[in-house]
Amino acid sequence: MRKNVGNIDRALRLIAAVIAIALAFMGVLTGTAAIVAYVVAGVLVLTSLVSFCPLYRLLGLRTCANC
Repeated sequence: MRKNVGNIDRALRLIAAVIAIALAFMGVLTGTAAIVAYVVAGVLVLTSLVSFCPLYRLLGLRTCANC
């Protein structure tokens, strides 16, 4: 797995994940929307931690300057 997610992208993914989790936890999102928010947040955290996004690979994108 070659890295394709840069540092700024990683930080933005973590921020978006925290926001999604907070919205679901506080009850702003309920039911199916909350479940989707948790799943999306999990994917964002995972791709941020491993610096690899499968969707970026399919689209031929890289936000990592020196990878």
